[in-house]
Amino acid sequence: MGLGVRRNRRGSGTWRRIEAKQRVLLGVEMDCRICVAGGDLWVKVGGRGGVGIKGVGQMGGFSHEISQYESDLLSVVHSLTLSMNEKDLNMNKSGSCNASCIRFVLVKLLRLYGYDAAVCTTRWQGAGKVPGGDHEYIDVVNYTSGSSERLIVDIDFRSHFEIARAVESYDRILNSLPVIYVGSLSRLKQFLQIMVEAGKSSLKLNSMPLPPWRSLAYLQAKWQSPCQRMVNPEEEQQLGSRDMLSHEQCIGHLKRLQSVLQSEMESDWFVRPVKGDMIVRKMKSERRRHSLLRAV
Repeated sequence: MGLGVRRNRRGSGTWRRIEAKQRVLLGVEMDCRICVAGGDLWVKVGGRGGVGIKGVGQMGGFSHEISQYESDLLSVVHSLTLSMNEKDLNMNKSGSCNASCIRFVLVKLLRLYGYDAAVCTTRWQGAGKVPGGDHEYIDVVNYTSGSSERLIVDIDFRSHFEIARAVESYDRILNSLPVIYVGSLSRLKQFLQIMVEAGKSSLKLNSMPLPPWRSLAYLQAKWQSPCQRMVNPEEEQQLGSRDMLSHEQCIGHLKRLQSVLQSEMESDWFVRPVKGDMIVRKMKSERRRHSLLRAV
């Protein structure tokens, strides 16, 4: 995938190009053009027109030719997420859970289906204008032909790009992102570059600076920093006291996630997974023979 920049002669904005091979029409809304009209994807940042996109394609917005493995994983993640219930969220850490229980349940289910999945925790020190922080997500390692490919699964993807007083066109771009990101790190970097530029433009229209926690360097640190992979919650966290408020928050988080994901899958903006029903039926059958609450 190539990334290029060109100036818009009719305005002060900049168009950033992402090469695309797909040709999927999703619709057009005002100054935010959401479609793949040709071979390239152009994103307008800045200028009098605010934030705009030309050529936002399949899977929440950004065109990308994915492998069969990635496509299958996407379908599995969606189906398993929709199949979860409150009883599954019994792996809470003590203190604030921040949806960790949802991630660990999803990892258990993915491993049950043969995926090398784990919860990844990253931590990084602040440097310069980039504050330190930590992040938790899921990764899945695919081993093929003597090599391996690492895919990222982030269950709360849109929240990373929420900004204050966003203009209407930015909100449309934000809502075009996938609810759950499933894909390679290289494709993830495309999302980050585009959303940071769009965020800068939106904030500039309100005379606001881009906060450090929305900078490209900070966002990249979330997924590119060295990570610790875990299959189960740490023992002391399993034995620790339960925070019921945290548990209730995760139940609410799961319900909202399932609702938005279901809407995304049913809309014309998304390709419906063809294996979803089959996976759910198989999972229910497996659940009768396996205890998903035991260590894998």
